Amino acid sequence: MSHRFSVEITKRLPGFTLDVSWTAGDGVAVLFGPSGAGKTLTLQCLAGLIRPDAGRVVVDDRVLFDAAAGVNLPPQQRRVGYVFQSYALFPHLTVAGNVGFGLRDRPRHARERRVVEVLERLDLAGLAHRRPSELSGGQRQRVALGRALAIDPALLLLDEPLSALDAPLRRALRDELRSILSGWGTAAVLVTHDFTEAYRLADRIIVYENGRVIQSAPRAELLWQPASEAVARVMGLRNVLHGVVVKATPDRIQIAWRGHTLEAVNSPTRSYLPAPESPIAFFIRPEYVRLIRKDRSAPDAAHHMNLMRGTVVGEADFGTVWSLRLRLDTPGAPSQGDFDLEVEVPHLVYEILEIERDRHWEFSIHRGSIHVLPT
Repeated sequence: MSHRFSVEITKRLPGFTLDVSWTAGDGVAVLFGPSGAGKTLTLQCLAGLIRPDAGRVVVDDRVLFDAAAGVNLPPQQRRVGYVFQSYALFPHLTVAGNVGFGLRDRPRHARERRVVEVLERLDLAGLAHRRPSELSGGQRQRVALGRALAIDPALLLLDEPLSALDAPLRRALRDELRSILSGWGTAAVLVTHDFTEAYRLADRIIVYENGRVIQSAPRAELLWQPASEAVARVMGLRNVLHGVVVKATPDRIQIAWRGHTLEAVNSPTRSYLPAPESPIAFFIRPEYVRLIRKDRSAPDAAHHMNLMRGTVVGEADFGTVWSLRLRLDTPGAPSQGDFDLEVEVPHLVYEILEIERDRHWEFSIHRGSIHVLPT
């Protein structure tokens, strides 16, 4: 069964206004953005826990809320499953009791049959008689999901469902959650402020900032084509830089930056051509900057584009990769405070090139890894 839902919400609170509009279809829609952007408030409005001042919420042609028409279904009529940040399990109830909590109005046999079915699908059958205090973090998450899914919701809402867990467990449960959500086939809206989590769990990502939607797109499009500098910064992209357009054609763009002329491939999806001498924002992914080995012949211009020289002025070890901060040799103030570019190199490359000892490098940036940001 395919799903479709549309959300228009305006809610005014002291010092904050939520004013959002977005649509989503099958799979998982992730509301992503910093804390305080209005993501959880949106979930509460979808669940019927808070009444918006204006707007309309429609799930699979069912109108849950329509301010103009005076429609505001109470939470129990919305068929919405809600997984809270802390899971909010009832400590005095067993796993089976928690999962069956939303089914209290059904006949006992029907309720018990549904609980058994949900426990089996979530691999919890052997834990039916345990209490939440006897469960691991991952088991508690599945019980909370089971309770929300047992009512066969039209829409599943999850508020930062992994935030209470430590990092290794988060990674494991993120993948488990993804497979449960895709296997169940229920339309879902999930809130997170962690971009890796958003990317792994989402089919569509809706980016929130200050109570507004600043981009809504399929996850791959968002990763490679942020709609603006604001979106790039909320996503935590590194090397968000500013230059001036030298020349732009449909397939190439030249940018003056820090005394160099960078050439980038102008993505065919960009419908506009910036005018020469206009300011431009762009970003360069740290893993796409290539240091050039010194024991080889001079760099080949066909392979090494956008050649520059610089010095490593800072570094951090992230386990599998080193993050290097490079300052260009060209005079003038560095573009990011005390450095110009963040560069990521695998541990092996760091050791082979003896970067710890040798701090001055020539490097190149592939044309396809410079991404122009729309203004």
